[in-house]
Amino acid sequence: MKRIFQLLVTRWLARTPLGLILLGIGWWIVRKRRADREGRPPELREPGREPRGPHTWQGPTGRTRRRARVG
Repeated sequence: MKRIFQLLVTRWLARTPLGLILLGIGWWIVRKRRADREGRPPELREPGREPRGPHTWQGPTGRTRRRARVG
């Protein structure tokens, strides 16, 4: 429910230039807090998500695999 509320508020704020400025400031503050919590500056953090699980989508498969399944 919290994520849905965040989405609706974000979409509502993104309608106006002032709302976009507020969203940018909020993003910057949250980014700083997360960096302080981890004890590292945001520039040194690894980009992307954490380790991938076995069921994570890795992109499209090769043609050979697709043909073997269909045939």
